[in-house]
Amino acid sequence: MRSLSAPPGDPDTSPYPGLRPFTEADRGRFFGRDEEIRELARMWRRNRVTILYGESGVGKTSLIVTGVRPRLAREAANVLPIGAVSRAFTFPTAAIPEYNPYTLALLSSWSPIEPPTVLSGRSIGAFLRRQRRTGRFGEPLPTLVAIDQAERLFRNAHPDAVGPFFDELIEALAQDADTHLLLSVREDHLEDTLRIVKRLGSESCAEFPLLPLDPQRALAAVVRPLEGTGRRLDPALAAQLIDELEWPSADGSFEAVEPVLLQVVCRSLWERLPTDVQVLTDRMLPDIPEALESLCSHAVTAIAADHDRRPGRLVSWLRDTFLKPPGQAAVREGSTHTAGMANAVVHSMEDRYLIKARRRDGARWYELRHPLLIAPIRRLVTAQWPVPHSDPAGGLRAAKAALSEGDVPLARRHAAEAVAACGRGDMRIRGEAESLLGNIANEKGDLKGAIEHYRRAANIFEALQETSAVGRLLAAMGRLRLAQGKRGEAVEDLEAAVGRMPNDPTVQTGLGRALWDAGQPKAALAVLDGVLRRDGDALEALRARGEILADLGEAASALRDLDRIDRRTSPSARAARALALATLSKVDAARRELDDTVAEATGSGPVLLRAARVEHLCGDLRAAARLAARALKADDPPLPPHQQGEAVRVSRLVAIGTSPTRRITHP
Repeated sequence: MRSLSAPPGDPDTSPYPGLRPFTEADRGRFFGRDEEIRELARMWRRNRVTILYGESGVGKTSLIVTGVRPRLAREAANVLPIGAVSRAFTFPTAAIPEYNPYTLALLSSWSPIEPPTVLSGRSIGAFLRRQRRTGRFGEPLPTLVAIDQAERLFRNAHPDAVGPFFDELIEALAQDADTHLLLSVREDHLEDTLRIVKRLGSESCAEFPLLPLDPQRALAAVVRPLEGTGRRLDPALAAQLIDELEWPSADGSFEAVEPVLLQVVCRSLWERLPTDVQVLTDRMLPDIPEALESLCSHAVTAIAADHDRRPGRLVSWLRDTFLKPPGQAAVREGSTHTAGMANAVVHSMEDRYLIKARRRDGARWYELRHPLLIAPIRRLVTAQWPVPHSDPAGGLRAAKAALSEGDVPLARRHAAEAVAACGRGDMRIRGEAESLLGNIANEKGDLKGAIEHYRRAANIFEALQETSAVGRLLAAMGRLRLAQGKRGEAVEDLEAAVGRMPNDPTVQTGLGRALWDAGQPKAALAVLDGVLRRDGDALEALRARGEILADLGEAASALRDLDRIDRRTSPSARAARALALATLSKVDAARRELDDTVAEATGSGPVLLRAARVEHLCGDLRAAARLAARALKADDPPLPPHQQGEAVRVSRLVAIGTSPTRRITHP
């Protein structure tokens, strides 16, 4: 059996980046896409929505990051950093209540210098309003924003989060004609993307297909990166390399060169050069199957580690599934598995350029990435795979990848293994892995376990003197203690968090909520008033203050806050608004607002008590008493002690015959 070769060296030492996308720092090495750069920049400026689509590995990310965005920045365009929508976070998500993971990921990538706790309090629309800029003569400049790898929104997307995310994104674009969105997506998800963006109107959307390189542009991508290295490529070698890699395009219209395969082979050529060679001749042509075998072996090794599979099993699946006669080597994606392999693993194979997907007959079909991979995969069937070693950074990366794919048990296992593998020099990785484990425990409702993981992470970051990280972890612990009913400890944690992050609106809002639950309404409102003086768009602070004011009977002020937020996803905010409307004798509007709210929050003491007060103000004493009795038994969350007396009084309304016209106000 053959032993696999050692992995290639650091690609950053080469003028060819290999498997990783080009970055903005690689502008001097990025060639062969001049026409696409000009045209896509023009379309992005002109259209409300532009969809860039193509197969995985064709160079979409490189085109945007290295070509289009720098060009627009040089033209003084208002272009934000490229957006992403991965939903795997290592910061403590318990510090942020009721956030949408896709919205938070997007805003964090558009504004990487702002902490997530700040961004979580803003909608996409409010964020974009803050990005508006004017030109030299005061004219409004379009705000150019992009979302790369948008297929993540359709692949294993969280069903309760992705729909509201799209609603919020479309609403923000509809309200701001000066924001222009570029979506980069794999071709097999183009139809899904079009269904979403055409809600803005078909005239608002433009499409830009990105194809593989033709031989002439592939030649530029091979030859020109060597400029300034002191080496040059003999024309005969360049022509021979392109000839080896070109293949008929999907529609047969031209001879195509796959950019990802070209970069892998060029990097292999560079890394095997003797240090004293200045002219690369045709005698130095790398062994193409050997270079591509290296691509396949490293991809399989990484996928096996990420998904806890044996590499040999993955190679056998590739061979048995795709190395068939032409026209038969394609398999249809199933709901959870494809040809016996879990879809999460199949997606990783696509991400690492072993296979590709096409849309056909309303379904996704997978096939081998390129015929040139047939020989390398066959050779790998007899390979001797190395024994995996403990790698804290790799374990954390695998945990995040599993979480993005929705495999929570695998994510927990990888994160725990990363913690166990950490040495004295890996404290940051250990802190992030502990925080990730806290997030997983919190999502599963294990509040005690989440607090313990966050505590360990806080101790690590305290030792690293990372004050903001400690503040976020303390805020998360405080909110969880509040959910446990430990209000005194919650206030202590949140006050300590505010001490470390005095200008963070989400941390301060958490303290305001804790003070309200601890029976200190004046202190709570003072904190929330301060947050909103500094940031009038802080959504959670608006919601918290509106709910408190509704509970206190200050209905008009409550409505001013609650009418500024999106209440659709918050039963608590809807119940507060219904209470404010009922307090103002707007009975019909209050009942409409209350529809379905109780059914969505059957275990929430505050929601049930607000509903009980609405029913009393609307004249239904029996319903009011019944709901108040349920509020006293609720535990998700329970009623704060200072509201329990009121719930007891409302629960006895039928027995004492209290007049339905009497208004109940908070003491």
